Amino acid sequence: MEPTFLAASPFLPIIGLSVLLLIGHIMLQGVTATKELGTDWNAGPRDGNRKPEGKLAGRAERASTNFRETYLAFIALAFGLILAGDPHTLGLIGAWLWLVCRLIYIPLYLAGIPYIRSFVWVGSMVGLGLMFVVLMF
Repeated sequence: MEPTFLAASPFLPIIGLSVLLLIGHIMLQGVTATKELGTDWNAGPRDGNRKPEGKLAGRAERASTNFRETYLAFIALAFGLILAGDPHTLGLIGAWLWLVCRLIYIPLYLAGIPYIRSFVWVGSMVGLGLMFVVLMF
């Protein structure tokens, strides 16, 4: 029998959306690299040192790397809050803040917009911080 707190957790849709965001990052990175290097490169074994050198493909790769640096922390905190039962809505607010900021971050990074992009990144860290505080206290 499945525990009711797992089935009813409002964190599960956010986790599902975060997986879609991860897939979006992977697809964006692949599409921009393929556009620059061609389908033969993408379909091949990618042996050697040939990598995309264009701005857009580079930014897509760096945005994806940046996302993955925080993704494991998000998943760990979200499941921790599910198991703890998250008695506060502050953890849920933090999860949504992280997700929305990570979504907004992509076009800002691709467009090369400084400062605002960094502010949005800080917002995602605040979201993780809220989740952490709820989990710890």
